[in-house]
Amino acid sequence: MSVHAAHVEEHMMNLYLGITLAVLAAPLALSFDKRVAFHRRWKQLFLSMIPVSAAYLAWDVWVTGRGDWWFSTEYAGSWKILGLPPGEWLFFLVVPYACIFILEVVRAYFPRYVHTKRTWVNAVGILAVGGSLILAILFREQEYTVLALASFAFWVSAVLILQPQLFHDSHILWFFLLSTVAFLLVNGILTGMPIVLYNPQAIWGVRIITIPLEDLFYNIGMLGFYVLSYEAVGRHLSRRTRNAGT
Repeated sequence: MSVHAAHVEEHMMNLYLGITLAVLAAPLALSFDKRVAFHRRWKQLFLSMIPVSAAYLAWDVWVTGRGDWWFSTEYAGSWKILGLPPGEWLFFLVVPYACIFILEVVRAYFPRYVHTKRTWVNAVGILAVGGSLILAILFREQEYTVLALASFAFWVSAVLILQPQLFHDSHILWFFLLSTVAFLLVNGILTGMPIVLYNPQAIWGVRIITIPLEDLFYNIGMLGFYVLSYEAVGRHLSRRTRNAGT
């Protein structure tokens, strides 16, 4: 192999890591925007990321080990920690940073509307939980399908019980819309190249172009838990600040 070819191969192996860092670049650079001032919320963000990232990393290690999905050595490299390449570990730092940044941008620049028909909104949430659990039972032999649906249902249930006001806030709806667009773009690259490959026995086989439909449920549930944790930590820090001032 020539030196040039070796360099090309090395760059290709670092592609997943490069894509992950590219996702971080704009949110990090714009974190000092005066109106958003996201840098002032870094403590809240990083504290809130710890439990959610730990849980989803454990899930990732587990399902990768059993073969629900795996990573192309051509694009992600052969070096792994607990079966995951460096780009995948960084994913659970970069994605919550970028997406919670989107939430704060929405709060800074978008008008806010609070839905008054709360009973109707809650009913939709309950139907979403019930529908997800029924599908998980019907497709119980498809392991990633079951986990993605269960994660989504668990998140909706947690919001309905702990912070139902999130479902009534237009800022949260805008957040999920914009985050889903970003998810489709980035995950489209990861699954299109493909950097991430899926066991056909573990999924429905229904795809949004190249993205397994299960990834949509996974993404909404994961980002939802980050928001839930972020809001809870924010309230805790606010109480501590008020108590310290009295």
